[in-house]
Formats: sequence, structure tokens, C-alpha cells
Amino acid sequence: MTKYLMNTWYQAGFADEVPAGGKLARTICEVPLVFYRRAEGSLTALVDRCPHRFAPLSAGRVDGDKIFCGYHGLGFGADGKCMYNPHGPIVSALAVRSFPVVERHTIIWVWLGDAERADPALISDLSYIDETPPQARISGYMPTAANYQLLSDNILDLSHADFLHPDTLGGINSTAKTTNRQEGDKVVVDWLAENCEPPPAFRVTAHGADRADVWTEVVWGAPAVMTLGVAAVPAGQPRTWHDEGYTLHNMVPETATSTHYFYCSTRRFRVDDEGFSQFLRGALEQAFVQEDKPMLESQQARIGNTDFWSLAPVLLKIDAASTRARRLLAQKIADEAAALT
Repeated sequence: MTKYLMNTWYQAGFADEVPAGGKLARTICEVPLVFYRRAEGSLTALVDRCPHRFAPLSAGRVDGDKIFCGYHGLGFGADGKCMYNPHGPIVSALAVRSFPVVERHTIIWVWLGDAERADPALISDLSYIDETPPQARISGYMPTAANYQLLSDNILDLSHADFLHPDTLGGINSTAKTTNRQEGDKVVVDWLAENCEPPPAFRVTAHGADRADVWTEVVWGAPAVMTLGVAAVPAGQPRTWHDEGYTLHNMVPETATSTHYFYCSTRRFRVDDEGFSQFLRGALEQAFVQEDKPMLESQQARIGNTDFWSLAPVLLKIDAASTRARRLLAQKIADEAAALT
């Protein structure tokens, strides 16, 4: 059986996916969940399975603080306890599990493990999202039929961009100076391409210069929350705070072979330039949806249900950061399992 890290915060979606009176069904770590807003606006997360005949509660309706099963009309409150039974008395068995849920950085976070350990301070610091005006944020959701660690590998090894994204993001990473290291529970990998011809997606940020210095950094945190920082400036010009952009890449496991891929691109320059936002949105959708997604899904199809390491992958120098992250995550999962025995 696939093992997941449970005592951690997972992104369930973006906050605007659950409007007032709305609901959202999403499976995370093979646990079916339903999210809805109570009358005062706060979020609730419940197992999306009525205890009566196991119909999805998400197929029902939300009314005030309760969600009603669409099959036989049972109503459940934010704590998961049955509040209404049109067929007779309410017994204690009429209940579903509820989960801690928090809104932060425009994101819905849910904790699937021990509720007493659900400390919001453990949520990854993504304050760059809050610091960015809404018009300069480009958020997206890309469900992908591949294991979430394959998607993490894809961001931790950006040399693939030279081959998979040659018309938008590629051309510089294979020859860039690169380092990777572990900082506490984080894995950090950097690339620096100096005096290079900037890829199309970076040419605007480099102020149209024919030669540029391009800096890229990825910071990974378990289970798969990654921030990709980038800056492109004319060759020889120092990088400043205003040149930088940061993108969230969050790979949330749905099942062993499917992933919720959430991203949110932010920038500190040209924040009011809608034309640039449209250009960037198109470049990201081409790279992620048209290029990354088919390749990752094809990769998973070749792997099938076989364990990744049992296939004895031939590791290259470019795999150093992703290997660090995989081993660190595996140790965290093993430690969590050992604590329960």
C-alpha cells in the first residue's frame, strides 16, 4: 500500500474555489474530502462519504452550517456529527471524520494526520503570494496522471527545460553553474547562467538585452511544496529585489498515480502590465499543460504501478537534488510510521 506523509499540511485548492454556499470535492492521499463554507464564511473539511450508504456528500447541498446528503437527506455539521435525520433518531455512528483546515496565502490547507499536531505555523511560508497584487498573480491547477514525486523531480531538475521547453523557458540550464544542498528540512538547488542568450520567457524581464545573467533557485519542502525563484538582468548588471519573481509549485498526491498540481506565479516587476500577464500566462500554460503534463503522464505509463527505485534508474549528476528530496521524504514517512508502532 502506498504510504504518504500524513502529519503535514496539504493544499486542497485555492480559496476562491469554494465560494459562499459552495463546496469542493477533492481526493488527497486517497482520502475523499469535501470542503464547504459555513454561514459565517469559515471552511469545513469532512470525509466525502455518508456513513449511511456511502454516497458522496459533495453530491448533496450546503445549507448554512450543514451539508446534506443528496441520497437520503441526512445532514452533517462542521464537526462531522449528524445534525438531521429525517428517518429517525440520530445515533452516534452517524458521523464522518472532520479535518483541520486553514486558509493562508490564498490557499486552502488541510491536515490529514493527528489533529492535535495541526499547527498552522507549520504551513510553508509563501508570503510572496500575499505581497503580490492580485493582477500580477497567475494561479493554475493541472491534474496530472502521474505520481507526485515524478512531478517534484521535474521541478528539481530544470535541465529538462532545454529539451522539453525550447521555445519558452529552455536553452540555458544544461550549461548553467548549479549547486544543490540540504538546509534543515529543505532541499535547495540553484542555477546561474551568465552572459547567456535569454530564453523567450525571460527576454522581457531582462529589459530586452541580447545577453543576460539568469538566476534560478528551487526550494523544496516535504512532501512536495516548492518555490521557484527567478531573475533575469542584462549581463553584468546586479540582481535586485525588484527583478525577482517567485512561483509556487505544489504537488499534492491524489493517488499513487495521480497528482493535483497547483501553481501560482508572482512577480515584483511590471505588476500592472496586463499584456505581460497574458504573455506569461500563455508561456506557463504551454510549458506546463502542453509539454510537462504529456511527458509526465507518459513517464508514469511506462513505470506503471512498479516502485520507482525497484526499476534501478540510472542516476545522473542532474538528479542530485531530486534524489536528496526523495530520500528525505522517505525518511520522514518512515519516521512517522515508526512513531505509530
